[in-house]
Amino acid sequence: MQFDLHAYPYASQRRVLLAKNCAVATSQPLATLAGMEMFQAGGNAVDAAVATAIALTVVEPTSNGIGSDAFALIWDGNLQGINGSGKSPKNLPLQAYDSLKKMPELGWLTVTVPGAVSVWYEVWKRWGKLPFEQLFIPGIRYAKNGFPVSPVTAEIWRRKQGLYLTQQKPEYQYFQEVFFPNNCAPKAGEIWGSFLHAKTLEEIANTGGESFYKGKIAQKINNFSGDTGGYLTSDDLASHTPLWVDPIATKYKELEVWEMPPNSQGIAALMALNIVEGLNIKQYKRDSVDSFHYQIEAMKLAFADVYANVSDPEFMKITNQDLLDKNYAKQRRAIINHQAIPLANPGIPQGGTVYLCTADADLMVSFIQSNYDSFGSGILIPETGISLHNRGSAFTLEKDHPNQIAPNKRPFHTIIPGFLTKDNQPLGPFGVMGAPMQPQGHLQMVVNLTDYQMNPQAALDAPRWRFLEENRVLLERGTPSEIIEGLRQRGHDVKLAPETMFGKGQMILKNNGILIAGSEPRADGLALGY
Repeated sequence: MQFDLHAYPYASQRRVLLAKNCAVATSQPLATLAGMEMFQAGGNAVDAAVATAIALTVVEPTSNGIGSDAFALIWDGNLQGINGSGKSPKNLPLQAYDSLKKMPELGWLTVTVPGAVSVWYEVWKRWGKLPFEQLFIPGIRYAKNGFPVSPVTAEIWRRKQGLYLTQQKPEYQYFQEVFFPNNCAPKAGEIWGSFLHAKTLEEIANTGGESFYKGKIAQKINNFSGDTGGYLTSDDLASHTPLWVDPIATKYKELEVWEMPPNSQGIAALMALNIVEGLNIKQYKRDSVDSFHYQIEAMKLAFADVYANVSDPEFMKITNQDLLDKNYAKQRRAIINHQAIPLANPGIPQGGTVYLCTADADLMVSFIQSNYDSFGSGILIPETGISLHNRGSAFTLEKDHPNQIAPNKRPFHTIIPGFLTKDNQPLGPFGVMGAPMQPQGHLQMVVNLTDYQMNPQAALDAPRWRFLEENRVLLERGTPSEIIEGLRQRGHDVKLAPETMFGKGQMILKNNGILIAGSEPRADGLALGY
């Protein structure tokens, strides 16, 4: 029989997952099962998170890979953060950008040191219970045996084939052969796998990640870079170290909302919440023009500051405390009125990111891993299956900007794992992937939970908005017509967009000793637990 795996004419509905001992929520069912496999083997939430992240490099390559960056927040009685973003090459020649008007999207000029592998190992070394090699078993199995490509992943794959298959330079050849066999994207339900990917995961597992940064894999990356006009070297890889950082937070109503500090854009969500806090959003219905309008305006103001100031913290000219000052938020709030105000110009990259969360009785993990834009740079290292991200695209060419491209520098980063506490006790991890959608999704999730008392699944299900630039706003198809027209009357340039433009989120919260998990209805994934 023939089925259309993309057609769902009737609204379906998910319920929250309730679990007593452990839970996993991801955007891909096979990855969720990888995490559960670790719990069933006696592992903990960190083991489950790392196994899930590894599996996602195989089953959702449109968003992440072995050559990605990763950030994580881990609760073990205290909240700790790890920043796995890598730096630009030390010998990056800035004259290579002289003829460009903006940062490129593909190629070696967009590649920084990938940090995901280092995060897998570091968090496992600190908290892992199972052998490191065991965490790779599900991902290796999926890569070797193949798996049926899920519908949302297949659709993103199809949309990107025009971009990646038209690249003619030799550095793109291996990427095209691996991800677009027969010069086309795999369809939903089609079996896809990568034996090279499996072999590389085995090498990483057996060397504790050492091979990626200082061994055989590093040398292969160095050689292909040198042979095809790249600048990434084995010295750049060997110099990489993930950073343990103190998360930043703001108090919104009764919750403490936690994010990663810069170079991450997580501070944008906190700044927007500080502005929204004084607007008494709960006086308006959740699905109303006022609720949407005031949140959008707060997000605009936050982005205006973040895009002007946030970068690698070594290059920032303003402090996190300045940006999070509630008196400053009060000043910004006073700018907001009933009409839309054009301010920021953040642009609209599509985003290529996976978010996952896990929890057990003692540990809770908020983990995000990303290629930046879909498959990343379009460069795949021969004999490895490693697709390199294009995180360097997030630099700017603007002279004297704190995020201006430079050698040996971390770029502005969009990926942001979130975490919630109440009275310094953990509620749990949450996140929404999707480039600039991420802080906007965090703002909407927190407002849904706090002001509208939604459960985690309902908070994820609710219609979303997305601010683009100036007065341009995207709304999901199905948003009530009175909201669409009401926002237009207030000066917003409203367009309806498909659900892929609004991010993909996951959430696990603890309430009265029970884990309550929700998974994104706009993605293929699910939450499981017991």
